[in-house]
Amino acid sequence: MARSHSRITTRWGEQSWETHASLLLNLLIDDVTVAVWMGYENADGMRCLPRKATSRCRRPLASHVRTLNMSWSRESGRSGPRGYHHGNLKEALIRAALELIAKKGPAGFTFAEAARWAGVSPAAPYRHFRDRDELLIDVARRGFDRFAVTLESAWDGGRPDAFTAFDRLGKAYLRFAKSEPAYYSAMFEAGTPPDASPELQEAGQRAFVVLRTATERLIGNMPVQQRPPVLMMTLHIWALSHGIASLFGRGDAARRSFPMSPEDLLEAALLIYLRGLGLTVPPLGAGLS
Repeated sequence: MARSHSRITTRWGEQSWETHASLLLNLLIDDVTVAVWMGYENADGMRCLPRKATSRCRRPLASHVRTLNMSWSRESGRSGPRGYHHGNLKEALIRAALELIAKKGPAGFTFAEAARWAGVSPAAPYRHFRDRDELLIDVARRGFDRFAVTLESAWDGGRPDAFTAFDRLGKAYLRFAKSEPAYYSAMFEAGTPPDASPELQEAGQRAFVVLRTATERLIGNMPVQQRPPVLMMTLHIWALSHGIASLFGRGDAARRSFPMSPEDLLEAALLIYLRGLGLTVPPLGAGLS
């Protein structure tokens, strides 16, 4: 191959150094380092145009939706992938996961689909999550954080009395399952081990402690020798609440119909259970109502 100072002869004929360099560059570029025709990706996974065309990155248009309590909640909804816009890739992936859970269930989507739904490349999520399971763990952890706050607010330190506060607590449990179906599904239906991460375990324990504290207060006036084990009783009450929420109180299409409201059903079940243990329960309307 002969060459001069400004021209080069190749199998394609005589060409300038600039043209030849461009041909070589195109042969070397792969689909990850696309920098000539398709642009490149910045640290957040956004597609940027070549510097030759512009120095700015193009962000996909964002949908006009609320950033909290969106379509994974019963109060609002949307469909279709979201454009990644605000520069917080991790939050965009969490929102995408919640929307996909609401649409397909916690087992119904892939890691790549979550990336596509968030409007980023398939490689971008790996900057924050090892895999799809780790993404679901973080969604569940956030759900338990919100769940704990809901239960703590409803219990309110047991005011004005344990039975009234316990009634609020049961209703709050059902309300969360109905209004946050995607979170609730990620927490209890994704097959995620409760100890999958220290943060998830801590959040779950925080929510459980509210139920245990309320149970302990309920039986506080019983003679010591007649009190059932607090942990056993807490698990029974949790199972009752969770079963009714999952079968009759959920906020998605899997909810089963029943002549009674979920709230009335839970109240009746708890009254039977507590009285069966020998606990004196106030009349309806004076506590559990």
